[in-house]
Amino acid sequence: IQEHNTATMAGALSSCGIQAFFVDFGVFGVDETYNQHRLSILNHAAPKIVCTHCGLDVGEDGKTHQCVDYAGVFRNLLGVEVIVPADPNQTDRAVRYAAQSRKMILMAMGRSKAPVICREDGTPVFGGEYQFRYGAADVVREGGDAAIVVSGALCSNAIAAHEMLRGQGIAARVIHVATPLALDETVMQAAAATGVIVSVEDHVVTSGLGTSVAEFLAAHGLACTLAKLGVTSYASSGTPKALFAEYHLDAAGIAATVQRLKQ
Repeated sequence: IQEHNTATMAGALSSCGIQAFFVDFGVFGVDETYNQHRLSILNHAAPKIVCTHCGLDVGEDGKTHQCVDYAGVFRNLLGVEVIVPADPNQTDRAVRYAAQSRKMILMAMGRSKAPVICREDGTPVFGGEYQFRYGAADVVREGGDAAIVVSGALCSNAIAAHEMLRGQGIAARVIHVATPLALDETVMQAAAATGVIVSVEDHVVTSGLGTSVAEFLAAHGLACTLAKLGVTSYASSGTPKALFAEYHLDAAGIAATVQRLKQ
């Protein structure tokens, strides 16, 4: 009851010109309060919904608390922006963006501490003068043999997979997409040109990043092999590391998928 009330109040305050942030665990801030968010967007409100503890990264709390449908649920609310940052630095910049926006926004993150994403020279990708732009994707590793398109904190696993594949003679580009419902056309055109795309997300494969990639390829008439890695069944209770390995979302699983498609 309190969370339904809080979501309603956040929407109401935002409609009065107040920047209202509703912060909660994913399963409560997304799934439990969906109708309140639906009414907010229908009434042209713009609350900022910030949810941690999303995805399999909730781990030991089990399937009831693993919010694995956050992007898919909000896909149905027309005009809402969904942001899934890669690391603490991008989260910081995305919050600054949200605080200045008059749109309704969902920011979704996991439970575990996320490592800082760095370039190969060791400098932070999202540090320094970086500014968050909605719909802009970031190439964090170059490669022309395949593209790994990843959303959220799994970016570090994708980078580790890039290193494994390089040892096998496969140059895999790693692209982080913080906005799974709004793809970067230029970056995705280049990804498709590699001939192989593997999407990676801590989310059900039916309605998240992978679905957006598939829609993009179809809409642009692009011939490309696509494999969608994500949640394919409701998970058991376990450590995030174990669950990611089970669903091929760890570095080894991502690398193996790319290698299989390149054979």
